[in-house]
Amino acid sequence: MKMRTMIAAGTAMLLCAVGLTACSGDDGGGGGETGGKVEMTFWHNASTGAGKTFWDETVAAFMKDNPDVTIKVQAIQNEDLDGKLQTALNSGDAPDIFLQRGGGKMAAMVRANQLLDITDLISDETKKLIPEGSFKANELEGKTYAMPIAVLPGGIWYSKDLFEAAGITDTPKTIDDLNGAVTKLKGTGVSPIALGAKDAWPAAHWYYFFALRACSPETLESTAKSMEFTDPCWLDAAENLEAFAATEPFNQGFLTTSAQQGAGSSAGLLANHKAAMELMGAWNPGVIASLTPDEKPLPDLDWFAFPEVPGGQGEPGSILGGVDGYSCSAKAPKEACAAFLNYIARTDVQENYYKAFNAPTVNTESQKVITEPYLKSVLDAYNAAPFVSQWLDTVYGQNVGNALNVAIVDLLAGKRDAAGVVQAVNDAAAKA
Repeated sequence: MKMRTMIAAGTAMLLCAVGLTACSGDDGGGGGETGGKVEMTFWHNASTGAGKTFWDETVAAFMKDNPDVTIKVQAIQNEDLDGKLQTALNSGDAPDIFLQRGGGKMAAMVRANQLLDITDLISDETKKLIPEGSFKANELEGKTYAMPIAVLPGGIWYSKDLFEAAGITDTPKTIDDLNGAVTKLKGTGVSPIALGAKDAWPAAHWYYFFALRACSPETLESTAKSMEFTDPCWLDAAENLEAFAATEPFNQGFLTTSAQQGAGSSAGLLANHKAAMELMGAWNPGVIASLTPDEKPLPDLDWFAFPEVPGGQGEPGSILGGVDGYSCSAKAPKEACAAFLNYIARTDVQENYYKAFNAPTVNTESQKVITEPYLKSVLDAYNAAPFVSQWLDTVYGQNVGNALNVAIVDLLAGKRDAAGVVQAVNDAAAKA
């Protein structure tokens, strides 16, 4: 109760300090404010389960502490969010607060003057709780455009029970080790690896990681500027994925399997011990927990970093992943929006986020309550990584990212070869 009182007081002080109408009569230059009241809309991607409940309760708590602020919440299925958001932004009818992926997608929004610069609106308390590195993922040219909330590195989630049943005693460290594990798991009758390629991006994750191993950090970063995928490593990565896919490691029907919706999704296959592994980001434990028979965390769940691939130019131990954040649209009531972003960065809210999503948060104080060994392993690998890249479809923007994702599905379906993947991405980049 004492902590809640401190949060309420702190938020109220911030609202008054930045001049919200409830305190000073200044509308702050945003929309949705009439007669001292502020209205905002909020889009997120937690459409079911504990995640949806978390956002509903968090928004309700914020509004209780700030009775002059009304926030209308809309939960949108993850796979639909980016498209709907881009349409809303382009039409000038964007939500005031929304999930921010970062990278090239965020850069495009900044160039189109669609985001609020929150650099000077981040409270000193928030800056003490969140490391500077987490803010970097939401910065462009020294300005901050989103509040980070969770760090979500990728890797391979697996069932310890299914590994044990297959006689796998050590987690794979190299691609040869992973091939060996796939062979052993096939002998037990379960699918070695679950893949929800119907949604495209989960299939592309495999290419992203092969590219992380094949391409140097310098190449990955320079390509984001040139948008020319001419380095031979891009073809090497596609050929390595093509060779791996030829061993048939994925679940039957993976091309029509969704990633996160229902027991038959790739996450659901792992949740119900129908598959032993899934390559996914650190949000996966919460998704898996929502799909187990008792809707509780999978007791034997664990994680290991994507295996090393010999012959590449990537830095060993490099990792892919995003830092989920939340942005304010350029037309949002800036003081109220900033107050909400600072609110969701607070320790008790971040602790509740971790409990709801079973995912590592960016607030260093909230990280102290994380108990799951697999999340600690994720954070250890992330903190020790010599190079960290965001998901490549995020880095290279929506148009190129979508083309990349579709091209990888075509590769796995036998409709395109490795050279065709690179060609498709270069064609999309030329039109961007």
